[in-house]
Amino acid sequence: MTVVATPRRDGHVGGLLSRAPKHRISPERVAASLTLIALVGLGIASLVQSGFSLAGVFQSWGNAQRFMTRVGAITFPEPGDLLWQIALTVGLVLVGTLVAAVLSVPIAYLAAANTTPGPAWRGLARFLGVLTRSIPDVVLAMAFVLMFSLGTLPGILAIGIHSIGMISKMFADAIEQIDEGPRLAIRAAGGTRLQQFTAGVLPQVLPSWVATVLHRNDINLRGSVVLGYVGVAGLGLEMSYAFKALNYGRGLGIALVIFVLCVVMEIISSAVRGAMLGETAQARSWIDRILHPRMRRDDASAAAAKPAWAASPAAAVRRPWTRERRRNTIAGWVAVAVVIGAVLVCQIQWSDLLTVWAKIPETAAKFWPPDFGNYDASVMLGAMRDTIAIALAATVLTVVPSLLLGSFAARNVAPNGTVRGIARFLLVGIRGIPELILAIVLIVITGLGPTAGIVALAIGGIGLLGKLVADSFEEVDRGPERALRAVGATRLQTYTAATVPQGTRALIGHSFYMLDTNIRAATILGIVGGGGVGYYLLNAGQGSRYEVVTAIVLMILATVLVVEGLAMWMRRVFR
Repeated sequence: MTVVATPRRDGHVGGLLSRAPKHRISPERVAASLTLIALVGLGIASLVQSGFSLAGVFQSWGNAQRFMTRVGAITFPEPGDLLWQIALTVGLVLVGTLVAAVLSVPIAYLAAANTTPGPAWRGLARFLGVLTRSIPDVVLAMAFVLMFSLGTLPGILAIGIHSIGMISKMFADAIEQIDEGPRLAIRAAGGTRLQQFTAGVLPQVLPSWVATVLHRNDINLRGSVVLGYVGVAGLGLEMSYAFKALNYGRGLGIALVIFVLCVVMEIISSAVRGAMLGETAQARSWIDRILHPRMRRDDASAAAAKPAWAASPAAAVRRPWTRERRRNTIAGWVAVAVVIGAVLVCQIQWSDLLTVWAKIPETAAKFWPPDFGNYDASVMLGAMRDTIAIALAATVLTVVPSLLLGSFAARNVAPNGTVRGIARFLLVGIRGIPELILAIVLIVITGLGPTAGIVALAIGGIGLLGKLVADSFEEVDRGPERALRAVGATRLQTYTAATVPQGTRALIGHSFYMLDTNIRAATILGIVGGGGVGYYLLNAGQGSRYEVVTAIVLMILATVLVVEGLAMWMRRVFR
């Protein structure tokens, strides 16, 4: 018997030939999906166990009103002193971030799969990256305060070393995504590894690296607040003095200054990204559109536009001083002047860098071997479990609002420019609030415990994850979206059938990055009563029981390594 496939009226072929083979789902993908569901379930269970409820938070708002009545007027330091503290804070953050950026280059080179000399080097570089970002900057500041006493240098080194982990990771990811053609051509011509990197790799990754360093500088500015609690100079130290003295009006005033400073730094970073990168894809926020009207051009037109001097090699050699070149040159010299000013403001005692080596063995002996001291192991492990639970709960609480706000902030999803501008404005405002300040305010409202930590991390996470979601959605292939719109699909149908499926892998990766960040941040929030292992970390530091600090750091390191492994596995499975 012969089976004949007959055309149907809808243009498809009937019969056996019309049956497409079913796509077989790999067991590894099933396992990854079940793991993801289990993590979400654990996060929801952590939320329930913590007693978190939005109704309870709103009902506790009366506590905030009574607190503000007791605080009275918000006060600020004297203008001259305030300006000096602002300059000092910005200076140490900027210098620390630049130190991390410089040290991250060789680590990223060794960690990238396409440039590393071998698997052993790559494994070592990756481990160094995880290690440096697993050690909280407040712990690093404790150690450096012991070696250098008070001042800016402990803060600079703490910020610098802690930032190496994330900056080197982003640098390595950018190296792995380059076009291999230029590098391989230089190698085929007999170029050294240094020549391959400087001429074949660096020009391709430099825009991404600039954006990464600026982004990390914003994060470090918000994180510098907590360093004041261990003696690092700046606004954080002044705020800690005010709160410890129960001078809440002065403490809230300094907190307000820090918030404004973070928002201003976000605006400046966005302007610098636009000026240096000169590309719409790298500067997508509402701030960029205000500061750089030229970026409103269509992406394709901007990419196709070429300056007149690029018409021939002879013209390129005699490159004229165009308006854009003059602006970039001036911006470069301004950046150099800012860096020099930051170094001068920090008043670094350079001789300390030569004499500190003799203090390292003595300081290391205080931190080693690790020991839980007077605490039972069950108590410390339970505190670490509470920290992980807070981080999981905050991440779960963050995902849905971030997806919603991030979607409206994406150019290809937002119904109009007004909605997108409002969404971007909200994301910038939320990102400008340091989690520590949020936790302090929420502890006043809800009392001590995990609820304040969860809400603080969730609100702070919305600003970061929402921005990452918006950028990822704007970078998806527009072909499927245009195809669906061409056949009459609604905006919602296009979003669910084309935008979200393409952005799912990035969303999973960003969510794990958020979990990684929240684990470390939850540790810090415990210092001010947000629950978890941070309470024991602060007590150990203040009591000079540094072996307990090391034990806690090792628990954090093990947790971050597990999260990092899960994230790498998920990205590979869902690619």
